Amino acid sequence: MRPLRLGLALAVAGMACLHGAGVARAADHRGGTLRLTARASAGTLDPQIDYDTMYMQLFNIVYDGLLNFRKAQGPAGSELVPDLAESLPDTPDGGRTWIFTLRRGVRFSDGREVGLDDVVASLRRIFIVGSPTAGSFYGGIIGADDCMRDPAHCTLADGVQTDPATRRITIRLKEPDAEFPQKIAFPHASILPADTPLHDVGNSPIPGTGPYHIVAYDPQQHMQLARNPYFHAWNNDAQPDGYVDAISYDFGLSDEDAVTAVENGQYDWAFGNKPLDRLGELGARYTAQVHVQPLYGLYFMPMNVNLPPFNNIKARQAVNYALDRRAMTILVGGGALGAPLCSMVPPGLLPNDGQCAYTRDASPDHPAPAWRGPDLERARQLVRESGTAGQDVTLVVPANAVDMSMGTYVRGMLQAIGYNAHVRNVSKTIHSTYIENTDNHVQISLREWYADYPSPSNFLDTLFGCENFHPHSDSSINISGFCNAQVQQVMDRARATVDPDAARALWIQANDLITRDSPAVPVIHMNYVDLVSKRLGNYFYTTLYHMIFSQVWVQ
Repeated sequence: MRPLRLGLALAVAGMACLHGAGVARAADHRGGTLRLTARASAGTLDPQIDYDTMYMQLFNIVYDGLLNFRKAQGPAGSELVPDLAESLPDTPDGGRTWIFTLRRGVRFSDGREVGLDDVVASLRRIFIVGSPTAGSFYGGIIGADDCMRDPAHCTLADGVQTDPATRRITIRLKEPDAEFPQKIAFPHASILPADTPLHDVGNSPIPGTGPYHIVAYDPQQHMQLARNPYFHAWNNDAQPDGYVDAISYDFGLSDEDAVTAVENGQYDWAFGNKPLDRLGELGARYTAQVHVQPLYGLYFMPMNVNLPPFNNIKARQAVNYALDRRAMTILVGGGALGAPLCSMVPPGLLPNDGQCAYTRDASPDHPAPAWRGPDLERARQLVRESGTAGQDVTLVVPANAVDMSMGTYVRGMLQAIGYNAHVRNVSKTIHSTYIENTDNHVQISLREWYADYPSPSNFLDTLFGCENFHPHSDSSINISGFCNAQVQQVMDRARATVDPDAARALWIQANDLITRDSPAVPVIHMNYVDLVSKRLGNYFYTTLYHMIFSQVWVQ
């Protein structure tokens, strides 16, 4: 692994040389088609329903919310800026009421001007179509509970009010929520035309306000984006104009073939993790085209707390003790790309993020300062004590090279601690919805997860909040089915706490409680390897949305 790490270190150094190069000549680089590829499409084009990183990256240049995250590299990319709103919102009562003013003159890609009715209808639609974050992000709006119980009669009349004379939108919450502006900036709160169908639009694109719009989509083969003819840059910090004239996105190449195609210049960029056996080659031969970037992201294994054997806490703790996180790190690409993770919150969001409860000579009451290695004997003992030894366990993983390799390792680990283990590979196109639906009886799965905005709530409340467990639904992001009243109370208090220090203390408490109950296995936190073609310039990356397609150019 040493040559691989050296090569990637050189890639990081080379990356710094490319950032900002030629920015002064930006006008000279307008035009052309950006060519993208991925193993498979990511399902629905509905920006209020799709929750896949692959399409969030696209929605970021097709749709806008009232607010957005600054399109800037580095820490500045996590800052909020006004988008369809004229300015950041006022909150006269410390986070319970949020007041926005809608811009004039912004048009959808079909030519219609964005109005107050579009804003109200879009916020209502979040609940009517059952957005995956309806409860966790927007459930605090007054009237949201009624909307979630009876979507057909959702009005939000008391929670969302408008004033045509001033173009003000007032959103009232049941409790203060200091993170509500970040949630409004997330693509699930995209502002869509008021007459958008009140169901998942599937393969039919919805008009948006960004610099590009989707003009063709075949989820088996291809997507095509073109310039939005009605776009103008009203706030360059939120939604600058794009350089390329068109974006072509092909589906169907394997991970291996996609890397080769980008190396050969057939494509400019490929979505997804790069195969382990290609990383050394990339670091040695394509340094100028490789970018290694930090992520608020992790791999984790949710365990279904409502199905055997993982309805037994000792069985869940056993898997946490048994997992060799260093082996998983190697499988994902080595120390340059990941590191062992012991908490469901990746580094940088909470203090003491290196502590580890489930490792050798440690426990939730006496965590180690860092991960020390797996404890198979302790794991086997817990399996015996749980009475679940010998039970069948099936791990569900996405059908790509890296995840299948990790799945093969985990199967062996589960067998080693006493289970009759199997691996099921599921196409990435349906993997997320498959493992989220309780009708599929998934016991344990492997999944990546990325922050929607930089906060521990994105990992704790989003993945383990009671409001995010929806049996018999493809949109149940609480895959573990975990609902603990004590944990929920702490998270609710954290969300309602405007003081950042007090909120952080509550998130630390929630994280500790979740760690003890072990509804999931944190595996590794990650960096991301981007490979681009020789002709792609002005490489532009933000931690939340990764490479920004509108801000790169092609020669």
